[in-house]
Amino acid sequence: MTNPMLTAIARKETTKGELNQLRKAGKIPAVVYGGGQPATHILLDEKEYLKAMAGASESSIIDMEIEGKKSRAFVKARQRNTLTNKIIHIDFLEVISGRMLTAKVPIHLVGSPVGVREGGILENPAHEILVECDPDHLPERIDIDVSELHANHSIHVRDIPAIDKVKIVSSSDLVVAVVKYAKAEVVATPVVEAVAAVPGAAPPAGAPGAAPGAAPGAAAAPAAEKKSEKK
Repeated sequence: MTNPMLTAIARKETTKGELNQLRKAGKIPAVVYGGGQPATHILLDEKEYLKAMAGASESSIIDMEIEGKKSRAFVKARQRNTLTNKIIHIDFLEVISGRMLTAKVPIHLVGSPVGVREGGILENPAHEILVECDPDHLPERIDIDVSELHANHSIHVRDIPAIDKVKIVSSSDLVVAVVKYAKAEVVATPVVEAVAAVPGAAPPAGAPGAAPGAAPGAAAAPAAEKKSEKK
């Protein structure tokens, strides 16, 4: 894959107000360091940067040209405006062949887990891991096959197959994929007490035919007997 290409211009250290004016003009202040030389302050065109980096990951090596001088670097850190989410500053780490570097590499899950077909849900707790390698061997992403992952099972960093010329630095206990069963929703069912139909017994309180305020199980009052007529 062809590396993203960026063209930048050198800049002097400026005040906060001057930096804000540059941002309003569509520029992104940045700094490049790590190549064995003093840090270089640069300006990037915002539109060019976003276009060049579309689809690229933070571990992508970038070809840079700063006023005719060519170098390679990758994004070490980005600062964003908390309100607009626009990038307001970028730190680039220059890379040199033969000099080891440490970088974050995205995790890409491949396949359909057995556990999902059994009714589970696939989760990806860690989206990237830390690696150490020569810049020429830095992977853009690490593919992990989850096809044989069963429900209530997980894949840890220690389960990732060895990568040629790349050392994984992240903790071996870090979980990168897990299939969990979805919790069943419990629906409460109302309990109805059955009352045996006993001749002469009053219905429970609140039941059809029950007298208001009648106590449960209370028997109906017997009807008054008629006095016999005197002959």
